Amino acid sequence: MSQLSFFSAEAMPPAITDLSGLLAGPGQAVVSGDRARISVVVDSVPRAEAVVELVQEAGLSAEVGYSQEGTPLARTEAVVELRPLVDQWTRGAVKSMPVGWVPTARALRVWAVAAGRADADSDRYLLELDPHASDTHQPLADALIRAGIAPTLVGARGSCPGLRISGRRRLRRLVENIGEVPKKLDAGTDWPHV
Repeated sequence: MSQLSFFSAEAMPPAITDLSGLLAGPGQAVVSGDRARISVVVDSVPRAEAVVELVQEAGLSAEVGYSQEGTPLARTEAVVELRPLVDQWTRGAVKSMPVGWVPTARALRVWAVAAGRADADSDRYLLELDPHASDTHQPLADALIRAGIAPTLVGARGSCPGLRISGRRRLRRLVENIGEVPKKLDAGTDWPHV
């Protein structure tokens, strides 16, 4: 059994700011008046359910739905409480990482649950990025470096960009931060392991 890190996501109380992990990944925000909603298209219904659970832990309502293409997604309700977070992550109508942002352990966990996967090689883990927000890719890589996890930006010009984390020390640091694999996800393909 592994020992829980003092800084692990599981040791910190949930907060709405944890949902910045959705926006760091491929999540999208929609603003309507003083309310905002965040949604993220995912690769499976269990992953969407795991995201919904994290949103609910943060004190908001969320649901599993489907995109126009029939792909599962998780989405929050449109609520006033999300507007400040969404405002931090947008410039006009464009997604933009807040200057100096460093992901907390819980934000990293949300990102991994929504858009993380083991890379082809088991020593690697990929946190997917938003292919429609290429201006956020390098700043997000820099943010992970500030969090003590140095990634490699991959697929920047493709349809599936991501931050690859490789090496035992970096993967161990990531696992210490994000905690144990959620019950709904597959430990072999959805979660990093050392």
